[in-house]
Amino acid sequence: MLFDSTLRKDLARSFGVTVIVILTVVLTYLLIRTLGQAAGGSVAPQDVLLLLGYTSLGYLSIIFALALFIAVVACLGRMYRESEMTIWFASGLGLSRFVKPVLRMTAPVLLAVAALQLVVWPWGNQNSEQLRERYEKRSDLSRVSPGQFQTSRDGSRVFFIDRDSKDGSVGRNVFILTEQKAQESVTTAHRGQIEFQGNDRFLTLSQGQRNEIDKDSGDKTLSRFEHYRVLMDTQVERGDTELPPKATTTLDLLRKPTPRNMGELTWRLGLALGAVNLVLLGIGLSASNPRRASNWNLLVALLSFIIYYNLINMTQTWVATERTTLPRALLALHGTAFVLALLLLWWRDNSNRLCLARGPRKQREAKA
Repeated sequence: MLFDSTLRKDLARSFGVTVIVILTVVLTYLLIRTLGQAAGGSVAPQDVLLLLGYTSLGYLSIIFALALFIAVVACLGRMYRESEMTIWFASGLGLSRFVKPVLRMTAPVLLAVAALQLVVWPWGNQNSEQLRERYEKRSDLSRVSPGQFQTSRDGSRVFFIDRDSKDGSVGRNVFILTEQKAQESVTTAHRGQIEFQGNDRFLTLSQGQRNEIDKDSGDKTLSRFEHYRVLMDTQVERGDTELPPKATTTLDLLRKPTPRNMGELTWRLGLALGAVNLVLLGIGLSASNPRRASNWNLLVALLSFIIYYNLINMTQTWVATERTTLPRALLALHGTAFVLALLLLWWRDNSNRLCLARGPRKQREAKA
């Protein structure tokens, strides 16, 4: 009882600290990337924090799996370095005896990883896609900041405008530079207003002029107008477009077993199964020699996580390209990892027993 409670407390403390450290690093990276997307015009500035929250929820499963793996290796490695493991081994407890209390402590986290992968991951990606699509659906005029030049979505227009209305549908002092294959035009107007016609969005300009240049011949045309309509966006209303696999719910992936959907499902199930295997591998990889000042087991553990995670991504690609099936990919990778974890525990257990048996034998030989 004392053994189980002490081990669970140490693991919980180590897991909490590891999660905080990794989450801080990941949030910093995601914040920088999201701010870069907002600066590049891919995301609305007012949606930065919301998008950061959705993206962070998607990465929580990976963070929890990595933190759990590091916590197991670090906690048991500390027990090796401080000779606590030697005491437990001398008391008759093998390394396999640590599996039960470790799994009992990590079970809630493993269930959270599975829930995050199967439910929260597609939900967060779907909301992120909706935020980006809602921003892309906005007219080019409404995306322009007053007093600043802004490029349109397709890169064919450059805008400058001073907005009058709060909703961005009316503006004044409009400047539009349009570049096509053979023509370049500069349109200026005193006033501009957005109008809708079906699913298309038009910008109606008032009191302006248009200067066109033919790039091939160099001819210039100058025209003045009282009213002029420019097509801004086509098909503004969203149709029944299919969501990408990462934003599709797990049930929909099962209902539509296309290769891409099965690849995405392989990745989701793979990370959930991999979290369990990483816990078992962490117990075997935590062994270290207390006489050595350096601790290489944590470095080896991190390298093992990177290799395992890349293999999970590789199986996703294989299933998506129909090089293998979902059951075969899961069984080949995670079944092999499970067997390796059990073999590593068996090898560590037998090595410890041999070391404990050699001690009394050497003492008897020394006395003789």
